[in-house]
Amino acid sequence: MTTHRESILARIRTNLTGTTGVSTRIYRSRVEPLQRGELPAIVVEPISDVCQQLTALPTLDWTMTVRIAVIVRGDVPDQVADPIIESLHAKIMADLTCNGFAYDVQPVSVSFDLQEADQPSGVISCDFAVKYRTQVTNLALSP
Repeated sequence: MTTHRESILARIRTNLTGTTGVSTRIYRSRVEPLQRGELPAIVVEPISDVCQQLTALPTLDWTMTVRIAVIVRGDVPDQVADPIIESLHAKIMADLTCNGFAYDVQPVSVSFDLQEADQPSGVISCDFAVKYRTQVTNLALSP
């Protein structure tokens, strides 16, 4: 059985299929460097997962921060990434329950890391808060 966390991350990656300009270059927690021919690309990764037990019910409420990083090369990297970010935002916000594993998805922030190289590159990170609930004793099952 897979935890809600993994199910949500898998669903987000699936939901990003067809994002403008990236073809099939959508990766889950990729740590190896991307080659020039692999750009533009998207990397989906968890940043944090914070838990609260808000009631006497046997449930846990979680808020997972998920980062969707758009990696591009071009003279003005943030401009190159803009249509990709517009497309990914629409795809994420179209499924606010991540196929029933979450009860809300909220955009949190966008950050820009632009680098000079033989061709300028950029990593534009879009962070989303994904709220979901599990049983106290089982992270794979809904209450």
